[in-house]
Amino acid sequence: MTDAGTGSGDAGENTKVYIHEFIDIIGHNRANYMHHMTANWSPIAQRERNQLCYGVWGTVGTTRRWPEVVNMWEEDGWDGLARSFRHEFNHPTLQDPALAAWWARAAQFRRSGIDRVLIPAPWTRTIDQLNADGVRGETYAHEMIQVRPGTAWDYVELLRHEAIPVHERFGWELAGAWVTSMRNDSEVFTLWAIPTWENWAEWEKAQHRDPEVVKWRSRAADIAIDWERFLLVDAPLSPFRIGRQPAESDRDSYKLPDE
Repeated sequence: MTDAGTGSGDAGENTKVYIHEFIDIIGHNRANYMHHMTANWSPIAQRERNQLCYGVWGTVGTTRRWPEVVNMWEEDGWDGLARSFRHEFNHPTLQDPALAAWWARAAQFRRSGIDRVLIPAPWTRTIDQLNADGVRGETYAHEMIQVRPGTAWDYVELLRHEAIPVHERFGWELAGAWVTSMRNDSEVFTLWAIPTWENWAEWEKAQHRDPEVVKWRSRAADIAIDWERFLLVDAPLSPFRIGRQPAESDRDSYKLPDE
């Protein structure tokens, strides 16, 4: 297991920014949408926008709204995101005309989405570093933490120094920590890679029993107003699962309806 503050993640400060998306899926189309985003979209994004797929997951509906997909995209910093926005929005339709067919297809699978731009903790590993380190989970805990305005980065440092050792006792590995941009430093996201479902269950059982877990919850409550933890599972072509970026050659691994 690689500590979030050591290993390849220390190769340099993470200067990327991340697009985070909650996607509302229509009916039984979650598998169709996940393939459309990974095999059909990600290779285009890499080639035309230098945008990497960080991860695509299905939410575990028992722990959150369903059916739902979470997407995360790794942009080449703020300048890279600005270039991507120009590529997309400098058209009368506010869409890249070359992607009209792609957008029409995606609209068959999802209704809408709620997006954020996230700023990584400087020590958070990029997706290439995470893949090189072999980080993956049978499931993932995704946390959305509301904190007092202006304290988001304080919470991130508390997380690094106090939460990681406690979670590691249960086999959890911190894949990433981010602060939501374009608001008042009041929201933090985390992603924990969990080796097995049993590792997740042991953590949940420890919430009010294990002294170190109770201590962490108390310390977090000094800053956090509220938090929500829910579970994710990798899409078949998510980089955490396959250890690389999706490629055009992956398109044949799954056929969308009517193809």
